[in-house]
Amino acid sequence: MNVIVTGSAGFIGYHLSNKLIKEGFSVCGLDNLNNYYDVSLKNARLKRLMKYEGEKNPFTFSKTDITNKKGLDELFSKTKPDIVINLAAQAGVRYSIENPSAYIESNIVGFSNILECCREHNTEHLLYASSSSVYGGNKNLPLREEDNVDHPVSLYGATKKSNELMAHSYSHLYGIPTTGLRFFTVYGPWGRPDMALFLFTKAILNKEPINIFNNGNMIRDFTYIDDVVESVSKLLKKKPLRDDKFDFHNPKPNKSWAPYKIFNVGNSQPINLMEYIINIEETLGIKAIKNFMPMQDGDVQTTESFTKNLENYINYKPNTTIKEGISKFISWYKSFYKI
Repeated sequence: MNVIVTGSAGFIGYHLSNKLIKEGFSVCGLDNLNNYYDVSLKNARLKRLMKYEGEKNPFTFSKTDITNKKGLDELFSKTKPDIVINLAAQAGVRYSIENPSAYIESNIVGFSNILECCREHNTEHLLYASSSSVYGGNKNLPLREEDNVDHPVSLYGATKKSNELMAHSYSHLYGIPTTGLRFFTVYGPWGRPDMALFLFTKAILNKEPINIFNNGNMIRDFTYIDDVVESVSKLLKKKPLRDDKFDFHNPKPNKSWAPYKIFNVGNSQPINLMEYIINIEETLGIKAIKNFMPMQDGDVQTTESFTKNLENYINYKPNTTIKEGISKFISWYKSFYKI
């Protein structure tokens, strides 16, 4: 089967493309290679994927922005994808406060282009990255797909909820099976430099202070990349079907009469940020210099995913421990940066 993975030079996109190629899919990667973070890291990921080029199930790459509808049309016409996995987006909660227009352009306009291309080219299944950020001010833990998500605390979270609503309308109007993926704090080798584990590891090794927000009173549902990729690879093989028994009098936000589903993709074992830092310190064998700071705008104190819906649907539960995941990241970091 032919698969388009947008954001293929990104963290999750790289790992997912790698896995799908090994499973026998023909993968066309798409990325605009923007400079939101170190482009050399994106190019290094891409270089590893390009080694598959020309093989029986090749990886091909197109430097295309999802806001470029004409470019997307040409790529869909050439690739004829059975499945599309949209991971391309302007990421980052804090950056959305400084540059809101970047999020509207990429996450709203870009995603609408993806939906239109899926409609015009009869794509069989669209999977797309949503985020735990959609839960916003919701404090009903663990966070469930059935919960209300009408109170975002960041524009990033608002754009991701918009994606879910846009996908539903296309599932209803055009019968496109869509699956939304609410990722919870994904971490691991080849991770993003703006994420906590990368920032902390780099600073501790350089004997620089680490910024700890809300004075360390934060809890996160850190989810290891391999568990995320395994979940998505199983989901793409189970496209949503119409539900003729949908209860219109008691509608659930994550289900529909249309071929549409929403899943939390998390570890469901939240950990206190200070305990997370202790694990990093122990793995590195270095004590961090800690700079305690107040809560940042757009942030939330706690995330905890309810994942029973996903586990029952794909018969898989994430199983990587925090200690194991941090160790694998630090091994990669030291190797990649030759430390």
